[in-house]
Amino acid sequence: MVGLITDSTITLVDSWKSRIAKEGGVANIKIDEDMRSFSGDVISRACFGSNFTQGQAIFFKLRALQEAMSKKCFTSGIPGARHLPTKNNREAWALEKELPNLILEVARQRKELASHERDLLQMVLEGAKNSDLSQEATDRFIVDNCKNIYLAGYETTAVSAIWCLMLLAMNPDWQERVRKEAVEICGGQNPDYDMLRKMKQLTMVIHEALRLYPPVTVVSREAFKDMRFGNIFVPKGVNIWTLVLAHHTDPEIWGPDSYKFNPERFSNGITGACKLPHLYMPFGVGPRICLGQNLAIVELKILLALILSRFSFTLSPNYVHKPVISLVIEPKNGVDLLVRELCMSQENKRK
Repeated sequence: MVGLITDSTITLVDSWKSRIAKEGGVANIKIDEDMRSFSGDVISRACFGSNFTQGQAIFFKLRALQEAMSKKCFTSGIPGARHLPTKNNREAWALEKELPNLILEVARQRKELASHERDLLQMVLEGAKNSDLSQEATDRFIVDNCKNIYLAGYETTAVSAIWCLMLLAMNPDWQERVRKEAVEICGGQNPDYDMLRKMKQLTMVIHEALRLYPPVTVVSREAFKDMRFGNIFVPKGVNIWTLVLAHHTDPEIWGPDSYKFNPERFSNGITGACKLPHLYMPFGVGPRICLGQNLAIVELKILLALILSRFSFTLSPNYVHKPVISLVIEPKNGVDLLVRELCMSQENKRK
């Protein structure tokens, strides 16, 4: 996957270089869609292979469904609200009806071609073929896995990249530290997996960004039987929501600077960063922890290493800080950066 991720990053880097040249050396870039295009390009190729274009169309629809569902979740406690024909509910219903057809059409084409591509879609199809599920259950298995790949592998990585770049723009000292590390380790080459493992400063920055802006807002579990935690009784069927951000910013766990950007806290890894390491859960926790966490970290490392090696950036005056919950925690107004190509910045300093 490293080569595929690198190719997608270089496409983004080249587009930024073109914009900077057109805008006279400094480009005001709203990075959100660029990060989503990068992440979508990676996951579309990894998931759908030769069906890449159709995969992108599916992810576009899933993005719309996510936005609709995030609005619905705030009314989930109102009895009967999900059955009311509101504009948002009608939009979500239409997308929920359309998406399975799109996904199953791609699956049908793959089966007819008897393709043996080693992508995620092929693995899902083979898993469904080797099961004893009914046709209806098999279709649901394929659709649900493709939806899950989108939310777990596309949107969360894109949003995490956005917050990483925002925090580095706000903290030029850390931006320079990570840039120096990336340049020294890579030596002008594209990073390979061994190089990525050596980037300790970059790893610290990513962990700290995920602590302050975890892509997933809650970890939810349903009690399958009556349970008791200490003095708390939890009846069967009750859903328990663990608020990730509350754990990630608790001063009793992280210290008095828990709300500040301080990657140094991760200098000795996650276990040395806080009193209760199991409460650091940007990818969930326990046996249901995100299977794609290592892939997400590799994506972020390649993306950030290549961007930092080629550009310097600061927050634009247009940026308004307003995080919102849309199933993931994302900037409502986007993130605007003033981006300079690194060689141009150095030439200006010499002048």
